[in-house]
Amino acid sequence: MILPGATLGLLGGGQLGMMFTVAARTLGYRVTVLDPDAHAPAAQFATRHLARDFNDEAALAELASSCAAVTTEFENAPAAALDALSSRTTVRPAGASVAIAQDRRREKTFFADHGFPVGAFACIDSAADLDAAAARVKFPALLKTARFGYDGKGQARVASRAELATQFAAWRGVPCVLEELLALEKEVSVVLARDAGGAVAVFPVAENSHARGILDVSIAPARVPAALAAEAVALASRLAQALDYAGVLAVEMFVVGGKLLFNEIAPRPHNSGHYTIDACRTSQFEQQVRVLCGLPLGDPSQHTPAVMVNLLGDIWRGGAEPDWAAVLEHPGAHLHLYGKREVRAGRKMGHVTVCEADPQRALDVALAIRSDLGIA
Repeated sequence: MILPGATLGLLGGGQLGMMFTVAARTLGYRVTVLDPDAHAPAAQFATRHLARDFNDEAALAELASSCAAVTTEFENAPAAALDALSSRTTVRPAGASVAIAQDRRREKTFFADHGFPVGAFACIDSAADLDAAAARVKFPALLKTARFGYDGKGQARVASRAELATQFAAWRGVPCVLEELLALEKEVSVVLARDAGGAVAVFPVAENSHARGILDVSIAPARVPAALAAEAVALASRLAQALDYAGVLAVEMFVVGGKLLFNEIAPRPHNSGHYTIDACRTSQFEQQVRVLCGLPLGDPSQHTPAVMVNLLGDIWRGGAEPDWAAVLEHPGAHLHLYGKREVRAGRKMGHVTVCEADPQRALDVALAIRSDLGIA
């Protein structure tokens, strides 16, 4: 075990890294953050900040020599950097697991090859693959870039073979995945922690709704039948085993026709797991620290129903600070702001989690806060 007092390394300094750093520092660890952004949110809480590129060899060498273990807070951290670090220090999750999540082609193929439920899809590496993709996936469909797509970016709806070709050309022929457009009943996610020995701790299933491709509201526990929630937990746990995963993993799933289909994975803590900070005995970020350091996993049980609302830059109208009194007047509401200096529409600036003994009361308060803040 790596005990408090040791230094942990973190690739990425965004809000997920900030919350990891707070959890680590609370437990008594030192944290070195590698992120080129001089004002990275995690750097505000870290012991040390290396403001250099993620592939900077000197910075990576410094992390490897000074940190007892290293993790990441975003899935687009260079897998090669993680692999290079792993030869000199403990790295969780492994670069191989992160690499699968970084490429939708590898991700979808991994699901299918290992027998996990997934909607119809086709990989498109070049224009020569368009006919086969159109034959495999019915229209309308979603075309997604294979890499660097998140929060609705790198996605387009296509209604025909012609539109597919036009959009593929507009993206300059970058590798893509074509996916069947499914009739979704619900979107749910499972966040779990798996240690290096294979022990798993799973948080309650969350029910999610999105706006413009970005998570808007999460409800935990999800309003789904107990059998479906249990199946989601079992599938996510089996996936973590298939990946030989060590770390915190989020698995997003669709409910279609009463059945679960995999959407995508995130090899890190997840937006839909933010409720665990205020509503569970152990947060997803403390679990990330525990897995990284080889500590026993914490108790993931939820003590209070919760609803989380994402706060995007859209509500900073004209650059003015939102009316936080609309949040803070509710005793069950917990406001989390990320300290980002630049406000942009669609940028995640914070979140609010409402915890109430009555699940409907939690939802009502969360929706009222959402309305009072002017979230469309």
